[in-house]
Amino acid sequence: MKIAIAQINTTVGNITGNFEKIISNITKAKNENADLVVFPELTLTGYPPRDLLIKKSFVKKNIEVLNQLVDFTENIAIVVGFVDEKNGNLYNAAAFIKNKKIVEIYHKIHLPNYDVFDEKRYFTAGSTTSLVNFKGVKLGLTICEDIWIDNGPAYDLKKKGAELIINISASPFHAGKEKIRLNVVAKQAKENNIPIVYCNLIGGQDDLIFDGRSYVINCKGKLVQQSKSFVEELSYVSNIESKNEIAFIENENKSIYNALVLGVKDYFRKNGFKNTVIGLSGGIDSALTAAIAVDALGKDNVRGVSMPSKFSSKGSISDSLDLAENLEIPCDVVPIKDIYNSYLKTLKTQFANTKFNVAEENIQARIRGNILMALSNKFGYLVLTTGNKSESSVGYSTLYGDMAGGLAVISDVLKTKVYELSRYINEVKGKEVIPVSTITKPPSAELREDQKDSDSLPEYDILDPILKAYVEDDLGKEAIIRLGFDDAIVTRIINLVDRNEYKRQQAALGLRITSRAFGQGRRMPITNRWKDD
Repeated sequence: MKIAIAQINTTVGNITGNFEKIISNITKAKNENADLVVFPELTLTGYPPRDLLIKKSFVKKNIEVLNQLVDFTENIAIVVGFVDEKNGNLYNAAAFIKNKKIVEIYHKIHLPNYDVFDEKRYFTAGSTTSLVNFKGVKLGLTICEDIWIDNGPAYDLKKKGAELIINISASPFHAGKEKIRLNVVAKQAKENNIPIVYCNLIGGQDDLIFDGRSYVINCKGKLVQQSKSFVEELSYVSNIESKNEIAFIENENKSIYNALVLGVKDYFRKNGFKNTVIGLSGGIDSALTAAIAVDALGKDNVRGVSMPSKFSSKGSISDSLDLAENLEIPCDVVPIKDIYNSYLKTLKTQFANTKFNVAEENIQARIRGNILMALSNKFGYLVLTTGNKSESSVGYSTLYGDMAGGLAVISDVLKTKVYELSRYINEVKGKEVIPVSTITKPPSAELREDQKDSDSLPEYDILDPILKAYVEDDLGKEAIIRLGFDDAIVTRIINLVDRNEYKRQQAALGLRITSRAFGQGRRMPITNRWKDD
């Protein structure tokens, strides 16, 4: 049996477009004499459809299109994901269609309801596993979470006589997820002595990024075939048990960078945007964001703006211009000194007899946000914000200032990782894309004289591990202190994280690349008196 693994990039809600992509892949697979084509989870609707599932017309349309697919399966079989409806209940389903007939419909049994998943909000769990006889082989059908369960559907299917398990999936990326996922699938194959064909979704969907990396695992739990990451691919496999084991190669910085590029690319493409404008400060965060944008959108669709103030160093301006030259993008220089002085003159009476503080600092950030949004409105650009996860965690950002924009590209990237990714870009490009001076100079918001981030925050090599422990690993204060961190610093950082929830919930949508990003995967109340003593 020759199986085609259609690792495709679907769009949520674009049922007709997804249908056409399915047909295209069926046609290609037929031309390669494939017997079976396997598609990702919820292929027709896109994943995750969320509250679109409440719309009866949406569910009805997806079922209508499923029935239309039947006519395209002459002399071939497919496994395709869709939303099924029975007696008023919705099911996350897989249809096995063969030779213009729906042979079997399987309802997902294990519905994830943690982290970014909330399938129990919409779906009813299936109750029985499904086995299909095809080309003399007994195929077991599973969907995503089913394969993660020990003594679950894979075990049951093996007992029923399954000889091959098909798993259609929409498993989102985060750093390290690829190895975790592979180990899970391999464990099920080995423990149940059965090969598994695992087809995963690729593409960006709002904050989620799906990396593909569809697998073929033999009955000994060995990886024998893997699809590419972060790109669509139609691959083929046959004679699984005769294939040799291949090495699993992991490069975290490469994966994170490619994920961010895909996330930006698909957010623009799927939402009808083309061009972006980015505030270039001369710092490393805006430099990394701009480099990602150029790789995602092309240099002709990216515009930089440098907005120096009286506190900006000459190096910051020159670094911004050097970056723009390296990326081959235009960079406007729009000084904000006069606008800033106008604000101070207007507020002279109200600010009388007060000292310079965060109010004057944030006026500058908000002037820059207004300039970027003015360009956005005038020319249709989408503004990309440039704040990182370290800043967002502790509130080191300005509401309606540097937080203003439509997509927060690196909001899930800790500052230390920003440096790693910047060095990675220069390494893989084989040239200085991000100026070395940008990478080596002390980070600063430059909103007052001689300001450095370390004036307000611990050094990032101390701050970031604390943030990872508290935000991503969900450790309490005492557990973090036992890792070797100072009690007072840990207490202060935890208080900053908790206190700034109100800011984060007003921030632009951010791309998720860690196991615990701010947003739907970490739902903390703004009004919160709890202290983890």
